[in-house]
Amino acid sequence: MKKADAIWNKGSELIDDDGEIRELTSADFKTMKPFSSLPLDLQKKLKAINRGAQKAPVKKPISIRLSTDVLEGFKATGSGWQSRMDDALREWLAGHGKKTGTR
Repeated sequence: MKKADAIWNKGSELIDDDGEIRELTSADFKTMKPFSSLPLDLQKKLKAINRGAQKAPVKKPISIRLSTDVLEGFKATGSGWQSRMDDALREWLAGHGKKTGTR
C-alpha cells in the first residue's frame, strides 16, 4: 500500500456504524496535521478533486421560523429532510394553483 493510501484510509476510525463521520473530539483534533504536511502526491490528488456542476437548479438559503413540532417532524425523517420539506411546500403550491419550477 502506498504511503498516501495509508494516510487516506487512516480516517476510517472516524466513521460511525451508519457510515457517517462521528462527532470529532478534542483528542481527534490533536492528532490532525496541516494539509501542507501531507505527502505531495496526496496533496495533488486532493487538489484535483472537483465538486462538479450542480445538477439541480440553485436553491436559495433563507431564514424561516417554523413551529417546533413541524421542524422536529421533518428532521425525524432523517437525512434529506430539507428536500422533503421543499417537496411538501412545492406540492402545497401546486394544489393551490400556484405554478412552480421543476427540479
